[in-house]
Amino acid sequence: MPLYEYSCEKCSRKVELLIRGDEKPACPHCQSTKLTKLLSVVSGHVAGGGGNAAAAEGCGRPQCGMGGCAGLG
Repeated sequence: MPLYEYSCEKCSRKVELLIRGDEKPACPHCQSTKLTKLLSVVSGHVAGGGGNAAAAEGCGRPQCGMGGCAGLG
């Protein structure tokens, strides 16, 4: 089941919601259904590291999480 990130147009809060099937998402804070789906950063496990792959900036290749893109350009 996918986890989506939304911004509420009514209360301006950002929330993550687990959406099942054709379920209509609602803000858990104000109950508004006027939500804008946000683009989320995919995170993943980095072997041997205590960090998060989403925290590393780069081109998205596995080498970027280890600084592999530093010399590319």
